[in-house]
Amino acid sequence: MAEIKCPNCGEVFTVDEAGYANIVSQVRTAEFEKELRARETLINEKQAGAVELAQAHARNEFNVLLAGKERELAALEARIAQSETDRELAVARAVDSIGRERDILASKLENAANERRLLEASVTEKYHNELKAKDEMIERLKDFKTRMSTKMVGETLEQHCEVEFERLRATAFRHASFAKDSDASAGSKGDYIFREAAGDGTEFISIMFEMKNESDSDSRKHKNEDFYKKLDRDRTSKGCEYAVLVTMLEPESELFNGGIVDVSHHYPKMYVIRPQFFIPMITLLRNAALSTLEYRSQLALAKNMNIDITNFEDSLTSFKDGFSKNFESASKRFQVAIGEIDKTIDHLQKVKENLLGSERQLRLANDKADGLTVKRLTRGNTTMKAKFAELEAEEKPE
Repeated sequence: MAEIKCPNCGEVFTVDEAGYANIVSQVRTAEFEKELRARETLINEKQAGAVELAQAHARNEFNVLLAGKERELAALEARIAQSETDRELAVARAVDSIGRERDILASKLENAANERRLLEASVTEKYHNELKAKDEMIERLKDFKTRMSTKMVGETLEQHCEVEFERLRATAFRHASFAKDSDASAGSKGDYIFREAAGDGTEFISIMFEMKNESDSDSRKHKNEDFYKKLDRDRTSKGCEYAVLVTMLEPESELFNGGIVDVSHHYPKMYVIRPQFFIPMITLLRNAALSTLEYRSQLALAKNMNIDITNFEDSLTSFKDGFSKNFESASKRFQVAIGEIDKTIDHLQKVKENLLGSERQLRLANDKADGLTVKRLTRGNTTMKAKFAELEAEEKPE
C-alpha cells in the first residue's frame, strides 16, 4: 500500500499499487499533456512569429514587386495611351483621306454619269438621225428604183455615193480622193476608186468600187456574184487593196440586207454592201488601215531602202561589167598599140639603119665628089678635053 498526500488539502490517503500506478499514470499524463500544450503553445507562437515574419517579408517583396509592376503598368498604360492617340490620329487621317477620296470618286462618278448620260443622249440622237436619214435614203432609193430605167437607176446610185462622199470630204476625207475610174487600158474599168495617203505620201488605203442596180422591169435578174470576177480583175489591174460592190440587186436576200457581207472566200478583200453602208464601209476600212500606217511607212521605207540598195548594186554591177568590158577593150587596144609601137620601133630601127647606111654612102659620094676634077673627068676623053680647052680659051681676056 502507498500513502499519498494531497498537495492542496494536505490529506493523506492510502492507495494500493494498482491505484497508485493509475494515479502516477494520470499525473504523468497530465504533466505530459501540460508540457505538450506548453510546447505546442511555444511552437505555435514561434510558428506564428515565423509566419508573421515570412508574411512581412513576403509583403515587402510583394510591395516591391507590386511597385515595379505598377511602374511597368503605368509605362504600358502610357504607351497604350500614346498608341491609342497615334491610332486615333492615324484613323482620323485615314478617315479624312478616305473621305476626300470618296468625295473625289463620288465627283468623278457623278461626272462620269453625267458624261455617260450626255453621251448616251448624243449617241441616241445621232443614231436616230442616222437611222432616219438611212430610212429616208432607202425610201428615196426605192422610189427612184420604181420610177427609173436600169441605166438611170445605176447612174443615180453612183451619184448617190458620190454625193455622200462629197458631203464628208472636207471633214472626214480631207486628204482622200474619190473619182470615177476612167482608165480602160486593161480591157475594163470599175466605177469609182477611193485612195488616201499619209502626209509623207505613203498610200495606206485604196478601194475599187462597183455600183450595181436594176429596175423591177428588167427581164433578167442579175445576182451579186455575177460581178465578183470583173470587180476583182478591176481591183488588181488598178492596184487597189480592197474591192467593194455597192448593190441593190437581190433585194429580198437576208444575207445582203443584213449589213456588210465579206465575200473574201470567193475573192480576196472583197465586200458586198447596200448603199446605206457606203460611208461606214469606207470608214471601217480606213480606220483599220490607219492603225497599220506606221508599219506601212516602215515597210515603204524598207522597200525604198531595198530598192536603193538594189539600184546601187545594179549600178555597181553595171559599172563593173562596163568597166570590165572597157578594160578588156582597152587592154586589147593597148596590146595592139604596143604591137604597133613595136612594129614602128622595128620600122624606125630599119629606117635608122637605112639612114645610117645612106649616110655612109653619102659620105663616100661626098668624098668622091671632093676628089672629082676636070682632069679626072676628061682623062681619056678627047672630046671633053677639047670642049674644056675651048671654054678656057674663051674665058681668057684678050
